[in-house]
Amino acid sequence: MPMAQSREPRLVQPVTTPQHFSPPTARELRAQAVHRLQVGLFGLAAMLLIVVLANIVMDRARETEAADPGIEEIGKAQEEKKPAADPLADIGVVPAADPSPSGEASLSPESELAP
Repeated sequence: MPMAQSREPRLVQPVTTPQHFSPPTARELRAQAVHRLQVGLFGLAAMLLIVVLANIVMDRARETEAADPGIEEIGKAQEEKKPAADPLADIGVVPAADPSPSGEASLSPESELAP
């Protein structure tokens, strides 16, 4: 029983004879080399652009940091005001490393009156 033929034209013709490899011509080889060279140069240009942009960003950050010394002074002042905290001593689990002066003053109220 023969197969039904479709009315659509075939895009790819069936292979009926052995096909032999034909090496690329000089023109095709040159076109491939030029294409590889273009891709490589584009990649190098892209990397150079990224490095330049990163350098610009870092320079601007250094300039901004150097131009506003008040930020560093504010940060130092806040650090100096904050006392060293011992969380275990704060909740009473272990004795404090530095006894507070307020505890010594409350021991003898008469010592304040004496000259």
